Parts: sequence; structure tokens; C-alpha cells
Amino acid sequence: MTTLASWAEQLARVLLQVPLPRRWAHVQGVAARARSLASVLSADAELLEAAAWLHDIGYAPDLAATGLHALDGARYLRDAQHADAMLCRLVAHHSCAIVEAEERGLADVLSFEFQPAPHFLSNVLTCCDMTTSPDGHHLVSADRRLAEIHDRYGQGHLVSRSIQRATPMILRAVEQVHDRAARTT
Repeated sequence: MTTLASWAEQLARVLLQVPLPRRWAHVQGVAARARSLASVLSADAELLEAAAWLHDIGYAPDLAATGLHALDGARYLRDAQHADAMLCRLVAHHSCAIVEAEERGLADVLSFEFQPAPHFLSNVLTCCDMTTSPDGHHLVSADRRLAEIHDRYGQGHLVSRSIQRATPMILRAVEQVHDRAARTT
């Protein structure tokens, strides 16, 4: 029997492993981080792991259309894979994607096509993404990860501006997830 997470892993592998090996490494680390937080997710653990596998598929060369990878990935999941709506919503809005959507002039499109996912689920996916390095090492500090994104894109780049604006929300999400994880262990 194929689980949602194993299906997501296979799909991400097909889309990312060869054309974007570093992105594939990151996605593997984010999925491992999601598995490590299963105790705080209970019934949603499988869904969150699947979202972790799929959160960056919009970077795949065959899927990139708008420049907003979260939107491109979510559209592919919805339109080509007929994926669960909540999974699409998590991918569409991961890591404060609405802020980058605003920078790109796509906020209305993103919001119209995909409602935000429930706050805590979004926070967990953001935490997993923002505590995993581009090479897939998880448990890096969110501050270090945010600095790496700024360095990679450079000052003034649209992604750097977006991350700068989203930083307080990202740090709050990571803190909330870490606090909840500490209470459940």
C-alpha cells in the first residue's frame, strides 16, 4: 500500500533529483525534520511529511511558470496530480509565501486559488523548511538559514526582500513549534 508520504517522496524525486540535486537534498532534510515532529502533529503527521516532500517542487524546470515556486508547485499538484486540497494549500503557502507573492504582484492570485492552511500546520512546515539547510542538514538555526537565503540571493533581490519582511513571522512560527515540541516530549 502506498502512503501519502511515499507517493510524495517519489513525485519529488522524479521532479527534483536529477535537474536540481541540491534542492532534492534540501527536500529530503525537510521531510526528515517533519518526521521528527510527528509527535506534535498526531493525525496530521502523514500530511505534513507529504507537504515537506513537495514544498519545493515548483522549482522544477518543467513546472516553473510564474516565478513563485509555491504557486507553481501547488498548481501542479492540484491540476496534474489531483492532490488533496489541504496538501495543495500547505505547498502554496509554505514559509510565508504570501509575502513573496506580494513582491511579485501575485498575492491576489495565490489567495484566490489557494486558501491558507491552518495556522499550526503552516507553522510546522515553515519550521521544517527554515531549520533545514540547502544541503539537507536539519536543525540549523532559523537565523542561520535566513542569513543563508539573504547571502544566496543578495541584497535587494526580490527573494531577499520577501524573506526580510517575513522574518518575524518565520521566527515566531519556529519558536511556537519548538515550544510545542518541548511540551510533548
